Amino acid sequence: MCVVVTPKILLPIDSINKEKWAVIACDQFTSEPEYWDKLKAYVDNVPSTYHLILPEAYLDHDMKHKINRVNYNMDLYLKNHMFEEHDGFILVERQTPYVSRRLGLVLAIDLEAYEYEPGKKGKIAATEMTVPERIPPRVQIREKAPIELPHVLVLLDDQGQNFIVNLYKNRKKYKKIYDFKLNMNGGYIKGYEIKNTQPIIDAIEALPNDLNLIVGDGNHSLAAAKVCWENIKHKLTEAELQSHPARFALVELISLYDDGLTFEPIHRVLFNVDLSLIKVLENRLSGQGKLEVFFNNDVYHLEVSENPFIAIKEIQEILDQYLEQNKFAEIDFVHGIESLKKVVKNNRDCVGITMPALERDRLLPYIRENGVLPRKSFSLGEAEEKRYYLEGKKIL
Repeated sequence: MCVVVTPKILLPIDSINKEKWAVIACDQFTSEPEYWDKLKAYVDNVPSTYHLILPEAYLDHDMKHKINRVNYNMDLYLKNHMFEEHDGFILVERQTPYVSRRLGLVLAIDLEAYEYEPGKKGKIAATEMTVPERIPPRVQIREKAPIELPHVLVLLDDQGQNFIVNLYKNRKKYKKIYDFKLNMNGGYIKGYEIKNTQPIIDAIEALPNDLNLIVGDGNHSLAAAKVCWENIKHKLTEAELQSHPARFALVELISLYDDGLTFEPIHRVLFNVDLSLIKVLENRLSGQGKLEVFFNNDVYHLEVSENPFIAIKEIQEILDQYLEQNKFAEIDFVHGIESLKKVVKNNRDCVGITMPALERDRLLPYIRENGVLPRKSFSLGEAEEKRYYLEGKKIL
């Protein structure tokens, strides 16, 4: 079977307010619950994907009740016919506060072709190390859910072929199925329905390398989808194995070379720590690169490797060891320098560590040769640029 397949995509019916329907990926603003509180006030009591997800800012609070509520709302939306179904791909044109245009293609990938565990090779690979303890909560959310809402971004190595750009040049041939402003400073989005998908699938299958698709965002969510699929597939007949909807995950495919795709660092913030952490970093790191560290109202400077791949790996290894030895210390991951400074300012005993940005041209060669990067090594754009939940797909 092909690594890419044509899904039946669920979209909200025309009468639903799209600006209130679409909300940002659940793994954003985890240290800024005020973002989610403001969003909740904006969409409360109207149909919205906010009611179909569990923001990670609330992940540790009353999980069972929240998951049951999410699944109940999904069933309710289906029973009340709040979706319409589309066979095909969706060409996505996204404008953000930072870039004028980013192009993507919503489609489904075969989870049989995807691997995230170290040492296992698939035609679709994770880019970052998954944290085992972060997968079970996502499995709990997904395993009884009747639909999925994707925030996974998969990067395509189509250098010189420009598949998605060529589709966009012919966008007037396709039916526009959504066109609206995104809430909470998310920019603007348009979608075009593509029904003749086989030429696109054939072109992706014909790419020369064994690994042409890598997961840029949503590694843990896709890993949870893989776990759920592995948990049910042994119960299925051969015919069911080929067509069961849980085998296929809805994602947005983006060219690795898209002009609107930016690679941003993901900064580290540690809570319940003191200056000893900074001293540990200063003593164990060296190199020609420079990074800033924030503690209280002070700014410190770290000397690190000028190779960002090495610097990220060395910093994360030190932090992991520190967390093991200091049981009260906690880590979170923050997008954007200003957000990092804000978290440090608003929390006592808190250290914010800036991280270097990766170079896109070196990413796929690194993954092909070395496997996954440390977790949260990079971000595709700033927090506001992350994928908004808009499309869906049945998985039961």
